[in-house]
Amino acid sequence: MNDPLRRTAWTILAGFLVLAVATTWIQAVAGPDYRDDPRNPRLVASRVGRERGAIVSSDAVVAARSDPSPDTSQTFVRSYPGGADYAHTVGFVSVLFGARGLERERAGDLVSNRDSTISGVLNALMGGDPRPRGLRLTIDDDLQKVALMALGDNRGAVFAVDPSTGAVLVAASTPGFDPNTLIGPDAHLAGQLLDDDPDQPLLDRSIATTYPPGSTFKVITTAAALDAGIAGPSTEYPDPGALVLPGSTATISNYDGKVCVDGTTVTLEEAFVRSCNTVFARLGMEVGAEQLVATAEAFGFNSVIPYDLEILASAIPEARSFADDPPAIAQNAIGQRDVRATPVQMALVAAAVANGGEIMIPYVVSDVFLSDGLIESSTTPIVWRRATSPASAAVLSDMMERVVVSGSGRNAAVPGVRIAGKTGTAEVTGQPPHAWFIGFGPVDAGPGEPQIALAVVIESGGSAGETATGGSVAAPIAQKIFAEFFE
Repeated sequence: MNDPLRRTAWTILAGFLVLAVATTWIQAVAGPDYRDDPRNPRLVASRVGRERGAIVSSDAVVAARSDPSPDTSQTFVRSYPGGADYAHTVGFVSVLFGARGLERERAGDLVSNRDSTISGVLNALMGGDPRPRGLRLTIDDDLQKVALMALGDNRGAVFAVDPSTGAVLVAASTPGFDPNTLIGPDAHLAGQLLDDDPDQPLLDRSIATTYPPGSTFKVITTAAALDAGIAGPSTEYPDPGALVLPGSTATISNYDGKVCVDGTTVTLEEAFVRSCNTVFARLGMEVGAEQLVATAEAFGFNSVIPYDLEILASAIPEARSFADDPPAIAQNAIGQRDVRATPVQMALVAAAVANGGEIMIPYVVSDVFLSDGLIESSTTPIVWRRATSPASAAVLSDMMERVVVSGSGRNAAVPGVRIAGKTGTAEVTGQPPHAWFIGFGPVDAGPGEPQIALAVVIESGGSAGETATGGSVAAPIAQKIFAEFFE
């Protein structure tokens, strides 16, 4: 054989070897990943008709179930009795649109092994139960309904947790959508209408979008000052109507453009209760970018919050990016400029104060149960991080309680219950302000006593528009949820 033929033969052989290795890799190693990828339409199509386990609320209200198909006993039809109530958390499974929410993330528990696949046959031979498992959520159905009714037609969200465990009590986002429309005969049309809706009903505003937190961020600025020993509740500050920012002609004014108290001096506690921008802008510059960012990150900013569903990370810039820019420090310290937060993040800020400075990992699935109702596994509460010291949390708790008793959060008060909170009115260029409220109750909760911490946000002030404030728009929504919880 001459040299050209020999080289050609070796090249062809090498090509066959590469193809053999690639095919083996795709089939044996990467194959299962391709097969189980949620974007695989064959996977979704094969699972849609299979029996899936029920998903129920903490008080046994069915959020999702599978019913035998009227056409054939071998297939099942998925339905969502609660309609939009649990749509963002539970999600859906559809031939056209795939799976979303817990239907996707917990498909391994929910999907039946009752089929002729290798795994299904092996499971049956080994004596395993081929029927699917179900999920019990931590969400309270009554609270969820109250939150959705209180949000009404506004674009906004409510997220509430048990501060001592991290169990999610409310996960509400409006506007919502009915997942049943995405699996019916007109699913394609329904999906197109949802995609085209400018209000973005498919967007879970509680975990998948961020907003400037406005004055609710002052809880973190105060924690930074308390932990660093820079200030305490009785520390006095000048009380101007507007603060001229160093090195610029820009100013920061209080919400109404007036002085906080009498125009002379004001204590940090009184400034917190009245939400005085001038004081907290000054305090932020005293704290400095490094301490401010470190405290925000201790509360969870710039981190992915562990949860059953993916949460968009809340953000504050790196300290070095604005350490030498006092105006930027002042503006970030009052929750404006570059700070962005999800409702779940701000709910955890309130929960940290309620829980002595510790943040628990939030979770929405409490139990996985077998087809006969027996519990197979339960979620164990786990501490995620320490946000602030117990002493600072106690001081913040007292100050936040005063906000509800005599400050901007009076509309969140519940007779006979000690409620703590902080309002926020976040300015947004070119649109009305976002209205915020974060809080918790009861302030004096004992060991094992039910407690709730929450965050409420209403985009662009809702129906109140330019006149919206956290105290007038978001606090009344929180009040309805608190009242239902303590009833």
